[in-house]
Amino acid sequence: MAGTGPFSRYEFMIAWRYLRARRAEGGVSVMTWISLIGIALGVMALIATLAVRAGFRAEFVDTILGANAHTSVYMVPNRIENEITGETYVSAGRIQDYAEMAARLAEVPGVERTAAVVKGQVMASANDASNVAEVFGISDGDLAAIPSIADPETSQGDIARFGDGVAIGAGIARELALDVGDRIRLIAPEGARTAFGTTPRVKAYEVTYIFSAGRYDIDRTRIYMPLAEAQSYFNREGVADEIEVFVADPEKVDDLTVPLLQAAGVGAQVWSWRDASGSFLSALDMEDDVMFVILSVLVLIASMNITSGLIMLVKNKGRDIGILRTMGLTEGSVLRVFFLCGAFTGVIGTLAGVVLGVALALNVENIMALLNTLTNGGAWQPEVRGIYRLPAELRAWDLARAVGLSLALSFVVTIFPARRAARMNPVEALRYE
Repeated sequence: MAGTGPFSRYEFMIAWRYLRARRAEGGVSVMTWISLIGIALGVMALIATLAVRAGFRAEFVDTILGANAHTSVYMVPNRIENEITGETYVSAGRIQDYAEMAARLAEVPGVERTAAVVKGQVMASANDASNVAEVFGISDGDLAAIPSIADPETSQGDIARFGDGVAIGAGIARELALDVGDRIRLIAPEGARTAFGTTPRVKAYEVTYIFSAGRYDIDRTRIYMPLAEAQSYFNREGVADEIEVFVADPEKVDDLTVPLLQAAGVGAQVWSWRDASGSFLSALDMEDDVMFVILSVLVLIASMNITSGLIMLVKNKGRDIGILRTMGLTEGSVLRVFFLCGAFTGVIGTLAGVVLGVALALNVENIMALLNTLTNGGAWQPEVRGIYRLPAELRAWDLARAVGLSLALSFVVTIFPARRAARMNPVEALRYE
């Protein structure tokens, strides 16, 4: 035996035999099962948590990119000094040649399309109810190109009739009790200019399209209006507030900042989706790291039970160790035998945890639906979370991290009791036998 290589077949056979329960060694068997179940539950929780966190981030980003521009180009405010009074006035930046600028921006490599937009805040009212809304003035073709808005499965009405009225979010339609064909009244504080000052502008529009963007805050506050009508309604004749830019790879939108500024010209500024949501995404990434560390501690605690079980096993198998040593087993062989005992527990527990974690991640939406039913919608509140569902996204990197961590901890904690068994003196082990 001394001439055989490490991790030989007989070492696996001895280790596997020691792991099988006997009536006289029930304590060892119980500790082995506790270790296995603990590791399985820890790995399951780690995989499910990482999958849910990844799914939440992906869904959050998808809802941002599905209804919003990847980046926007706008002009800095203008400072105008009154020559008579000497006072300085600040006027909002407007894009005069928005069609030409949009064409230049569209030629930047990596840009898929652009859209000129007019924005304004209004009070929307209908059926004795009211709500604050944000109006986006946009052309028919640009609206139809927004994926989450033009999705026929989540919308009502005909998007081709957008030019005859306005498109409103499903949340606005629900709160104001509106349906396709009804009329909605919009009140803008900056309206018609008269000799007595500026008066609020009030105008009613037909609801031709109702959309659901997948985000609660967008569906509850957004209204789309034809670009020409928005320019007239908000006193923006011949100008646009910004140019929305959609790129091929939104994750690398920051790489296009300089080219977009060069194409836009003097006085232009860029505001990307990362600028708008970067702090929230950074918080999510930090929370992911914290959750991984916390759940790693749980896996470590479960792995420590392997040490307790192996120490009991070494104590019970002292006579066997002495006999094996006298038969020719080296210290290294004994160490590998008991290392394999702990490794078997870690590997089996890890595999069971992967199966349970994947199954839990794949069914998390069904579980959340059941919890929502039992709690009358209290388990997942879209107005708090911002999205309507909690998906899970299984990523190979997360699975590899969970499996690698569990196996590494399981292997490390077996070294101490395995070395203790290997260093046992066979004479002392057999003295009282």
